[in-house]
Amino acid sequence: MIDQKKIRVGILFGGKSAEHEVSLRSAKSILDALDRDRYEPVLIGIAKDGKWQSVDEKLLPPGESLAIGSTSTETALVPSSEGELTGTAAAGHIDVVFPVLHGPFGEDGTVQGLLRLANVPFVGPGVLGSAVGMDKDVMKRLLRDAGISNANFLVFRSHERIPFEAVRNTLGLPVFVKPANLGSSVGVSKASDEESFIAAVEEAFRYDTKIIVEESIVGREIECAVLGNEHPIASVPGEVIPHAEFYSYEAKYIDADGAGFEIPARLDPETMSRIQDIAIRTFRTLSCEGMGRVDCFLRADGEVLVNEINTIPGFTSISMYPKLWEASGIGYAELIDRLIRLAIDRHERDGKLLTSR
Repeated sequence: MIDQKKIRVGILFGGKSAEHEVSLRSAKSILDALDRDRYEPVLIGIAKDGKWQSVDEKLLPPGESLAIGSTSTETALVPSSEGELTGTAAAGHIDVVFPVLHGPFGEDGTVQGLLRLANVPFVGPGVLGSAVGMDKDVMKRLLRDAGISNANFLVFRSHERIPFEAVRNTLGLPVFVKPANLGSSVGVSKASDEESFIAAVEEAFRYDTKIIVEESIVGREIECAVLGNEHPIASVPGEVIPHAEFYSYEAKYIDADGAGFEIPARLDPETMSRIQDIAIRTFRTLSCEGMGRVDCFLRADGEVLVNEINTIPGFTSISMYPKLWEASGIGYAELIDRLIRLAIDRHERDGKLLTSR
């Protein structure tokens, strides 16, 4: 039980993935919103080469994005350390970790495994939920087996020949081509003919050795946030209204006019309740705890198809996950409080389990 006056929160950000810059924005927002009367932040930045560094927030100009540079001190979290950082006396012990590492080497179960070995509480799903949530192929198969509808898809690996005619005959055109293990629409392309399909496949294989090819779904893009451990709750759904062909990386993070948002989404009560139920079912099916954002398509006939789950969704103050909870009555600072408490509660729960006979 953590009973000290201030809880030391390790904000873990950066990382080796293509979503590195997104992570910096999320970390900055959490740092700014953290209640300093209750929490003491410890900034742990992971550079693009994978090195962990202790970052002094005093070196960060107010309002600017976090930077990982030569002024930082290398640090590490080792197995069975109980949250003790090595390599820097300034960091010392941390009570809980708030990972905001989007994409591979952060959202895929790798860091979660390290935090489990270090025996320190952490925000968000565990190893299994993170891994299956990141791998779109495995995620979609689990959802399908659970009776949760999602788009038809094919899976290919980098050593395989990909026949365009077979893809077209099975899924129709256009199709979306995606790296199996990535997020924020990085490496995602829409293909309407053989030439654009070949280019899309090449682009996706730049980021992963496994890709998925999905049928194109015509429908509204609805997102729903989930919060909790054993008894998760769902936020009001929100709608993403892309101003381009689809909700690309540029539309999410670069182009201020790339998309519009409607929170809550304009939905009748029955449809809203159904989407919330599907979001919670998806969260549980994929063995998630803590937090997750479930992205869906709502067809004109009322059918709801799950697109994906984000187990470490964007966490800036204007990101969809916190905005959905704000519209549901949970403000940004309170949301951070709840997530940290959920992490500590889960750690205490799991600590009571036997690990040997």
